[in-house]
Amino acid sequence: MRKLFEALYHVLLALWVGGLWVIGYLAVPVLFASLDDRQLAGVVAGKLFALIGWIGLACAACLLLFLAWRWRRAVFGRAAWWLVLGMAVLTAVGLFGIQPLMVQLKADAWPRDVMESALRDRFAAWHGVSSVLYLLQSLLGLWLVGWSGRGLRDQP
Repeated sequence: MRKLFEALYHVLLALWVGGLWVIGYLAVPVLFASLDDRQLAGVVAGKLFALIGWIGLACAACLLLFLAWRWRRAVFGRAAWWLVLGMAVLTAVGLFGIQPLMVQLKADAWPRDVMESALRDRFAAWHGVSSVLYLLQSLLGLWLVGWSGRGLRDQP
C-alpha cells in the first residue's frame, strides 16, 4: 500500500508542478502571441490560472495528508512538507486574493479594456505581484520535484 501512495504522491506532484509550468510558461505566452485580441487572451489566461489554482489546492491537500500520514509528527521537520505548504499558501493568495482583485479592476474599467483605463497602473502592479508569486510557486515546485525521490525516505 505504501508504494501505491508514494506513486500517487508523485503523480499528483507532477500534475500540479507540470501544470504550473505548462500553463504559465507555455500556454499563456502562446495565447498572447497568437491572439490579436489581448483582452480575450487575458480572459482565457485568467481561466487557465484559476483552473491550475484549484488543481493545486486539491493536490496540496492530498500531498499534505500523505506526508502527515507517512511521517506523523516528524513531518514538521521535513522540507517537502514546508515546500508543499508554501506552494499551497501562494496558490491560495493568488486564487482568493489577487485574482478576484484583478477581476474587479477589469469590471470597474468596463466597457473599456482595463489597460486603456485609469485603472491601468493598479492592474499592472497587481499583475506584477501575481507574476512574482507565480514564479516563486513554480520554482518551489521545481525544487520539490528535484527532492521528491530523496524526500520520501525514512531518514529525517
